[in-house]
Amino acid sequence: MLAHSRTARRAALVALGSALGAVLVLGAPASGHVRVDPAEAVQGGFARLAFQVPNESDSASTTKLEIRLPEDAPVASVSTAPVPGWTVAVQRRRLDPPVVLNGAQVTEVVSVLTWTAVGDSGIRPGQFQEFAVSLGPLPKVNTMVFKTLQTYSDGTITRWIELPNPDGTEPENPAPTLVVKKPDGVPTVPHGHGDAEPASGGSSGAAVGFGIAGLVAGLGGLVLGAMAYVRSRRPHGLPIA
Repeated sequence: MLAHSRTARRAALVALGSALGAVLVLGAPASGHVRVDPAEAVQGGFARLAFQVPNESDSASTTKLEIRLPEDAPVASVSTAPVPGWTVAVQRRRLDPPVVLNGAQVTEVVSVLTWTAVGDSGIRPGQFQEFAVSLGPLPKVNTMVFKTLQTYSDGTITRWIELPNPDGTEPENPAPTLVVKKPDGVPTVPHGHGDAEPASGGSSGAAVGFGIAGLVAGLGGLVLGAMAYVRSRRPHGLPIA
């Protein structure tokens, strides 16, 4: 009986470890890609975007970041926030023919933003850095794709330039993508380049949260049930371990 109770308790602990592992996997954030935060904005408005840049190298630092603004979605106003230890160069392009943005005719817009680390201010292994940009008014498009080049101190260049796959899966080196919602608040998400469909980011996030909560609750019930089973099988007066 003692051996049987120990076996039951061991099985309960194994189940507990497996369930906790599942919770950690579900809750672990994706990493390794250059991303834009927030991932959504509103057409016609201004947005403050933070490009989050992780360092994927084990030995080299990130020393330069080049972000290309989408050519098919020109923006009249673009400004950058200071990043300590980094300089930024702004490259512009002419619009031919000019376009009307926010009621004014615009002949030139920002096309490329390039940050360069000064001295040893690069992003070291195991670290990340945010580069903030304010831009607007946002154009009437469903998505804005910012192709990005990340340069390391050893000369390696990672090209975050791939567009979303038609089936909705993420490519190996995805470009940071901003989903631009309509002014009425109806969200859209990329479904292939230039196409969109209604999004369910908020509801899906809540569903994941409820699912994890349910898993944890079920886990607690599993442990309590196993302990009750062990106690019921243990002879009176015999210790559990």
